Amino acid sequence: MISLDTALAFFGLSVLLALAPGPDNIFVLLQSARWGPRAGLAAVSGLCSGLVVHTAAVALGVAAVIAASATAFTVLKVLGAMYLLYLAWQAWRASGNSTLQAAPAAAPLGALYRRGILMSVSNPKLSIFFLAFLPQFIRPEQGSVVMQTVELGLLFMLAAFMVFSVIAFCAGSLGRAMARSPRAERNLNRIASLVFLGLAIKLVTASR
Repeated sequence: MISLDTALAFFGLSVLLALAPGPDNIFVLLQSARWGPRAGLAAVSGLCSGLVVHTAAVALGVAAVIAASATAFTVLKVLGAMYLLYLAWQAWRASGNSTLQAAPAAAPLGALYRRGILMSVSNPKLSIFFLAFLPQFIRPEQGSVVMQTVELGLLFMLAAFMVFSVIAFCAGSLGRAMARSPRAERNLNRIASLVFLGLAIKLVTASR
């Protein structure tokens, strides 16, 4: 079991990392602004659920295989980029719809949860990041390395959930204010489409 000092230091760094602009918090911001804070929380829950996979991958050594294998890394990043392109296409197609004017209950919560999981799991850079970040806080003399990895993964999920939830509520409030303007809705969807396109390009050109 990790010590309290280690847990506090790791949690603080995790909060800072979650605050740094990246694909996950941008995804939460865009979906929350489009559908509302409740939908944003669904996306956040999906992203955090996906972190379970990355934590397990580090604990079981799978992330080390991905880091060492150029083929595995390439396959995962291409799949991730294809999914981001799909999201970009969907956002562009919706540019003329009045989605922002719908009640929050009409938001596709299940779909957003699944998108969050896919966004997280299909990002090989996240597994490699976990592989580099988590072991720095593991102390073999304090017990099972696997259990410590799981504990650190859970702390990272908690930090991400807290930060992303704040983003979801703030962006959701902005989305409600913009709902009165169809033009603002159209522009938001097109911005979302371009952001997803940029993230896809960034991911597919990423190196280990």
